[in-house]
Amino acid sequence: MTIMLLKKLINNLPAKRKNIKVTGLSINSKNIKKGYIFFAIKGHKFNGEKFINEAIKKGAQVIICSKTCNYSHSKITVIKTHDVRYKLSEISSKFYSLKPKNIIAVTGTNGKTSVADFFYQILTINKIPVASIGTLGIKYKGKKIETELTSPDTISIHKTLEKIKKKKIDNVIIEASSHGLVQKRIDHLNLKASISPALLIPTSKIP
Repeated sequence: MTIMLLKKLINNLPAKRKNIKVTGLSINSKNIKKGYIFFAIKGHKFNGEKFINEAIKKGAQVIICSKTCNYSHSKITVIKTHDVRYKLSEISSKFYSLKPKNIIAVTGTNGKTSVADFFYQILTINKIPVASIGTLGIKYKGKKIETELTSPDTISIHKTLEKIKKKKIDNVIIEASSHGLVQKRIDHLNLKASISPALLIPTSKIP
């Protein structure tokens, strides 16, 4: 289990809040455990701020919500921000800090799955450790884990990338859906290149 002090995740905290031990992150109040940070996101269907009390009952130590959130608690750290999704991405990148060296995103309306799978197959054939994340699931070293979304949620992406790095894989290709981009799911990833079916913009070379 990863345990990290809150001061390592968020700057400019009051002294009495800096050493709070964070044991996990969640955007779903039902998945909260003791020591978690709960990100109360306002979505199109659900308003996470309505589930803050449930998250606290389950053990959340920190609540991150919008500037317009009226919630306050004397014993719980409540942090208000203009962009909860951005803060989610930023904190997830710190909590799951290990990342593969070469992360490549595939964008565009059509062809993302094919391009990602071609990339995966080419490197696999050449015996270069590689993983892919997208419509076909999470693939690495002959394993395949099914996922429900083309671009997994922000926490899952960072958690998965750390797991992949621990498997000594430094090359990963991620399908980045337009929905995922709008929701900042791949923010705070040190991307080495972005690809569309018609265009490759490299910023470094894959070994």
